[in-house]
Amino acid sequence: MNRDTLEQNQIAIYFVAVIAAVIGGLLIPSAAQGLSTLVTPTIAVLMYAMFLQIPFLDLREGLSNRRFISALLIANFVLIPLLVWVITRGLLDHPAILVGALLVLLTPCIDYVVVFTHLGKGDSRAILSATPVLLLLQLILLPVYLALMLGGQSEVVISIGPFVEAFFLLIVVPLFLAIATAATAKGSKIVAGWNTAWAWLPVPAMAAVLIVVVGPQISSVVRDIDQLAPVILTYIGFMILAPVVGALASRACKLPATTARAVTFSSSTRNSLVVLPLALALPEDIRGLAAAAVITQTLVELVGELIYIRAIPALVWREKPRVASTMS
Repeated sequence: MNRDTLEQNQIAIYFVAVIAAVIGGLLIPSAAQGLSTLVTPTIAVLMYAMFLQIPFLDLREGLSNRRFISALLIANFVLIPLLVWVITRGLLDHPAILVGALLVLLTPCIDYVVVFTHLGKGDSRAILSATPVLLLLQLILLPVYLALMLGGQSEVVISIGPFVEAFFLLIVVPLFLAIATAATAKGSKIVAGWNTAWAWLPVPAMAAVLIVVVGPQISSVVRDIDQLAPVILTYIGFMILAPVVGALASRACKLPATTARAVTFSSSTRNSLVVLPLALALPEDIRGLAAAAVITQTLVELVGELIYIRAIPALVWREKPRVASTMS
């Protein structure tokens, strides 16, 4: 098997990983719970593998591209919050689930969105360069959004610690190591060989992430499935509509295909792995269901991403076949 074959079969590999995680998590939940400690290091390995595939000399282009940044910020911090407000109105009678849903749907992903953007033929370098901006703005705006959308139902204290920690461990450290590796690769055959070996790892590493995320979480979701039913419909609605929001913002800013796909992936991919600790830090009376709501979004999103990596390249923007000219 070569790398091309591996990448061509990635969707099947991911589905097998999810199915294995679900079966393992339900049949041997105690063992699956032990996998939860591997989430952060596994994602960090995945990010390092992906960063090694990205040339970093042009990273500044992402931030200097005003149309891209405009579309990204409009989609994530104007249009998506409006969409979230609309689709979560049906959860007003379920305050714990509402808090969990808002926590996760209002925060754009800053880590594995880079991976899915790359797999979906989007501009992963642009998304990578924009992660500090996405992080800073969600730190500032999340409490504002929560105050507006929750109203008098609940006072939620948000700590920036989990956000900063996740950004450092999942972005800064792998990025620094990847840059250091790339900088020494030209002068060292050993490092060059190391890079070549790691080029095989994005797909297996993503499969490993799916296993360590889904395995420990699936038993909680199954246990509370009756109470979580309303939010599942909300997440499915978000999964369908969020890419449309990203595509519309990209169209309005006249973005080319690769950066439009990057905006679409960003608008559709949420920061569930980072906000889960926030949900677990909520008051005890709403903590359990809020965390379960975040976990449920993770599972729905993972299925959605497997669809996105095929659908978004085909639809954003779908290249029209050229009509061969004929000589008269």
